[in-house]
Order: sequence, then C-alpha cells, then structure tokens
Amino acid sequence: MIMDIIMKYRKICVVGFHLFIVAIANVLAFVLISGGWPPSPYESMIISTIPLVIAIRLGVFHFFDLHKGLWRYVSVGDLVQIIKAVVVSTALMCAVIYPVMGYSNYPLSVLLIDTILVIMAMGGTRVSIRLWRERHHPMQEDRKGIFIYGAGDAGELLLRDMLKNPDYPYEVLGFIDDDPRKKGLRIHSISVLGTGRELGKLIAEHNPEEIIIAIPSARPQQIQRIINTCKRHNISLKTLPSLRDLISGKVLVNQIRDISIEDLLFREPVRIDPASVRGLIQGRRVFVTGAAGSIGSELCRQIMAYGPEHLILYDRNENGLFYLERELREIYPHGQFTPVIGDICDVNRLYLKFNKYRPEIVFHAAAYKHVPLMEDNVTESVKNNVFGTWNVVELSDQFGVDTFVQISTDKAVNPTSIMGSSKRIAEMAVRYMNDKSNTRFVVVRFGNVLGSSGSVVPIFKEQIQKGGPVTVTHPDIQRYFMTIPEAVQLVLQAASMGQGGEVFVLDMGEQIKIVDLARNMITLYGLVPERDIKIVY
Repeated sequence: MIMDIIMKYRKICVVGFHLFIVAIANVLAFVLISGGWPPSPYESMIISTIPLVIAIRLGVFHFFDLHKGLWRYVSVGDLVQIIKAVVVSTALMCAVIYPVMGYSNYPLSVLLIDTILVIMAMGGTRVSIRLWRERHHPMQEDRKGIFIYGAGDAGELLLRDMLKNPDYPYEVLGFIDDDPRKKGLRIHSISVLGTGRELGKLIAEHNPEEIIIAIPSARPQQIQRIINTCKRHNISLKTLPSLRDLISGKVLVNQIRDISIEDLLFREPVRIDPASVRGLIQGRRVFVTGAAGSIGSELCRQIMAYGPEHLILYDRNENGLFYLERELREIYPHGQFTPVIGDICDVNRLYLKFNKYRPEIVFHAAAYKHVPLMEDNVTESVKNNVFGTWNVVELSDQFGVDTFVQISTDKAVNPTSIMGSSKRIAEMAVRYMNDKSNTRFVVVRFGNVLGSSGSVVPIFKEQIQKGGPVTVTHPDIQRYFMTIPEAVQLVLQAASMGQGGEVFVLDMGEQIKIVDLARNMITLYGLVPERDIKIVY
C-alpha cells in the first residue's frame, strides 16, 4: 500500500528527498567547518543563501533528469550523471554567491564539503536501495546451481541480470575462464574458480547442474571441448546467442538457449568477400528457382541484403512462398521482389516470366534431393533435376542472362544413386551450355547442410524427442557438413568469382562421423547416449 502511494506520487517524493538532502548537506558543511553549531555570522549566511542553494541544485537536478531514474536499477552511468549535476550546480552557486550576492567571505570549504556530501547522499541512497533489493528480494526455491563459462563482458552482464531478477531459477556457483590470470578474481562477489582445463575437477567439487557458455564468439572447437567434459559428468550445457544476435550488447537471462548442432561445426565458419558479392548483386535483376526451399529461401534473404533492383522468387510451393514473402516484406518493406508460383518443368510458364522480368542473374536451386525417395521415383527425378534444369539453362542463354549458378551436391561425384546421377547430368548440361553461350554458367557443390529440410539433423531431433532409437546407416560412415548460411555464402561468392564453366567446392575441413554427430545431439538434449537413447545401425 505504502509502495503504491510512493510510486503514484514518485516525482514529488524524489524532489522532496532531493530538497531534504541539499538543505541538510549545506547546514552540515557549516557545522563541520565550525566544529559545532555555526556561529551567528555563519547562521545568518545559511538563512540568506540556503533558498538559493536549494533552487540552483533542484533546477540543475531537473535539467539532468535525476528525478526520473528507477533507483533499484541504478548504474555507473546514473552515478556519473549525479556527479555532473552536483558539480555544475556548485559552479552556478559560486557564480551567484560571490559576485551577485556579494558574500566574499562565504567559505570555499563549505562548497567543497557540501558538494561531497550531496554526491555521497544521493549516490549512496540509490546504490543502497539497489543492493537491498538484490540481497533481500524473495528468491525462487530449488534454483539450479550453475557455472558461467566466460568471465568477460558477456558473463558479467549475464550475472548482473540474474542478480537483478532473483525470480530466475539460477544460482551462480562460480565463473570458469580460459585466462589463468583471472583465476581467484571476483565479479559481483562471485569467484572465478579456474580455467577450462580444470573444469572436470571443478564440476566434481561444486556439483553444478548446468554450465552456461557466456562467450558469444566461442569457436566450435572450444564448445566441443566443453561438451566432451560435460558428457563425462552428465551436465547440460547452454549458451548465449552469437554477437550478431545480441541487441546493443545487452545480455539477458532470457536469451540463454540450448547449444545447437550448428554451434558444433567442428571448424571455423566460412567468411566471404562482401564487396565482390555486392558488386554482383546490387542494382541487378535476380531470379531464384526453388526460392521457398531451405537453400533458396536463405539465398533470397542474403540477396535482398545486397540491394538488388528486383528479385523474382520462383517456386511451386505456394505455402513456402507465402511465408517467405511475408518475412521479406517485414524486413525489407521497400524492397523490390515478386513471388511467382511456377514449375521449372513448365517451360511455357518459365518463358513468360523470363520475358517479363528479364533477369540478369539466375540462381537455380530447384531440385529433388531425397536419395531414397528418388530411387523409387526415377522418372520424376530425371524430369525435374535434368529436364527442369535444362529449361532454366536454355532460357538463361536465350534471354542473355549474365550469370547462371547451378546449385549441386557432392553426391554428383561418382554418383551411386538416381538423385546423384540426375544432378551429375544437370551439371554436364550446364557446363555444355557454357561452351556455347555468352552467359557465364557456374556450378556450386556442397555437402550436407545442417538444418535443411530432410537433412540428418532434423531427423535425429525427431528421433530423440520420441525417445529413440537414433538410426545411423553404419558406424564408420562420415560426411562433410556446413550450415545453411554458409552454403548460401558459398553460392554467392562463386557467382561473383566464376568466369564460366567452373565447378566450385567448399573446403569443409575434416569429415564428421555421423555417429559422433548423433551422440553430440543426444548429449545436447541432456541425455546420455546408449543409456537414455539407443543408437541403432
């Protein structure tokens, strides 16, 4: 009830408090220099100047908005504002008391002591309220004991947010940091317990239930090392978003997320030259087939970021195009793009759209890609992947497209399946046309794309969520992996580099054992491979 009244009349209460502080500090300054109650000359000086002192101080405080801040969230910035306001108001007091009012004998020591007392009282009160709230706010019971891995800016901000919000179900037991110089230091009274090399021993000593990685730029190898330790101790692992996902550098408890398999690419992400890609895309008319697919939609997102004159989104998937258009319209409200429902096997429909939009760059992402499904549907595989590709290739030549990029797969190398064979034939058709045409025809191959529809990752996720088992073809089978954004960056970079006739392949580092991928994913769900979830070959 009392707090409701205070909040309702908060501004009046704050101004009244400031008035009280200013008056008491001024009188106390005179008391301190006099060693007791001020003698009559000082007493009359106090009476005649204190209204001026109050008026100047409160006026400057109002100018600096000191009455607006919520004290429970006071920060260093707020304390700096208090110091600025008090110093400025003291300077104004000097400018009025000495030359205007003529008090040449007004003690400078009073002004100095008064300034210090006001800063201490105003800053100390705010800090005390914040500390009291953080220490005495009712805590949630049964909170999880956690380690924060990373004693840097992100870790400090994360801990600060936890302290401000005691309702969150975490109790920080300590920090872990790979810099040995930080060991033994404290952040908001929480110790840096040791380095990552000591993680196993520290887990045994403190028994945390979770570890939160507060290193937004953590490398995949670093995360993998932490995961390997957590596996041995059956501890779940969470992380913060990447730096590009953090808004204005703010790190909040509600941004904590589970480690994703994309965090475990086992190598550094690929980086492209944005200037060359921008030179290719900016101000050009771009046509994307298969635009609603996992690769095609990411292509459209990244292409729009480079400012094309017009982007044509061509796909027969009505729902996929609908949602992609909504997403792009929200991000690029003034962008020029057009969704077109159409099938690459319908050459008449393709012709009409090429004739209408006159594309300068074509990205051909439309294809059937599921290996087992294509084994049972050979004619459709050839019809779509071979003849559909040839339709787009032929029209690109006919309409004088500058650059054509065929998105292919590593399964086209010495193909052993219908899908791989159809993609290999499509590659051959593209390279054949390159020798006859003025259009630059380029092929881009990449391996398994993490998170794309039908890839192994969502299948494993579904199997784990059902309680298993996770099915792996063979214990020794290995694959290259990349993320969807990486795959698209490769396509764009190849388009900007290609002179025509090349087949571009990403150096994806070492191959990953599929069974290791399965074990890591089971661990990321907080489960133990073979105990909680079986792996079946």
